[in-house]
Amino acid sequence: MAMHATEIEALIKSALPDAQVSIEDLAGDGDHYAASVVSETFRGLSRVKQHQIVYAALRGRIGGELHALALQTSAPE
Repeated sequence: MAMHATEIEALIKSALPDAQVSIEDLAGDGDHYAASVVSETFRGLSRVKQHQIVYAALRGRIGGELHALALQTSAPE
């Protein structure tokens, strides 16, 4: 069961309301996405911690409904 890009974006924005989120379906199958997330919340945090915040926002869907997510995170410049 695949996820839609809009659902991924909504989950991320629910946890990070200030985030600028860009989602790309890499394979056209609804299972393989790339996401770019920019949020002030990430300022001063390690890349690992930033990714953990995004994964937590997806509420355990990685590996299930969402097979793969290439993730790029940063604080605003």
